[in-house]
Amino acid sequence: MTSRFRHAALVGKYQAPGSRSVISEVAAFLQAQGLEVSLDRETGLNTGLTEPALLSIDEIGERCDLVVVVGGDGTMLAVARQLARHGLPLVGVNQGRLGFITDIPLTDLHQTLAPMIAGDYEEEQRSLLAGRITRGSAATTGHTDTIHEGFAVNDVVITRGATAGMVELRVQVQDQFVANFRADGLIIASPTGSTAYALSAGGPILHPGISGWVMAPIAPHSLSNRPIVLPDAGEVIVEIAAGRDASVNFDHQSLASLQIGDRIHVRRSEHRVRFLHPRGWSYYATLRRKLHWNEGVVV
Repeated sequence: MTSRFRHAALVGKYQAPGSRSVISEVAAFLQAQGLEVSLDRETGLNTGLTEPALLSIDEIGERCDLVVVVGGDGTMLAVARQLARHGLPLVGVNQGRLGFITDIPLTDLHQTLAPMIAGDYEEEQRSLLAGRITRGSAATTGHTDTIHEGFAVNDVVITRGATAGMVELRVQVQDQFVANFRADGLIIASPTGSTAYALSAGGPILHPGISGWVMAPIAPHSLSNRPIVLPDAGEVIVEIAAGRDASVNFDHQSLASLQIGDRIHVRRSEHRVRFLHPRGWSYYATLRRKLHWNEGVVV
């Protein structure tokens, strides 16, 4: 068959039971479709697979034109962050429960992925958050240092310490002061992340086509502190005004400890994540299945 793609990289959730055999099966299938296939180096080293050829993330970005991710949404988030700057399309094969962004069940691999490799797919692009933490004040010390930077597909989350009380956060949006929030923390989520931690904190679901973010306080001291939808055109700055042992994480992976006076800057990244879906894929159908809407109703 004629393939729209030439060289596929395969990334797997190597911690999952039986991952070696599943990854080998997917690699053989891709090769049977006429693709050159390479394996993510970390996936290969942790499963004991030496074939196909192993490539680093940067080498995948330079040499491949398709990335197939086998695992769950967490695996896809990690790959998306690492490869966003390369602009490669990502396809998600889910080993377990249906995910929001890994939407091809392993049992449907052959019948679903083959047409996509031939060019019959739907593509969507998702926004990415870029965050950095600064320490020091130019007014008092003469300089400001960037102590940490990271990307997030889902969210940037500022939280209090495990044994400490609430944190007080001074929030500014597009150079305008918003409020001082006293809470267990604060979530800044993309539309992709609106169905993750922000949803648990009472935030709304944002369609991926919306150019906005959800800012949701975690267990706020005042019940009037509600989630708010913000435009993603400007920068959100969150300053640690009070509280001990606060930290910030990006998609619950990259973590940095914070001090009073530290500032978290969040903006829309210049990069976007490209997801490929089977023809006929529907965001609303995914919501119905994942969130059990209309449970018991055949749709």
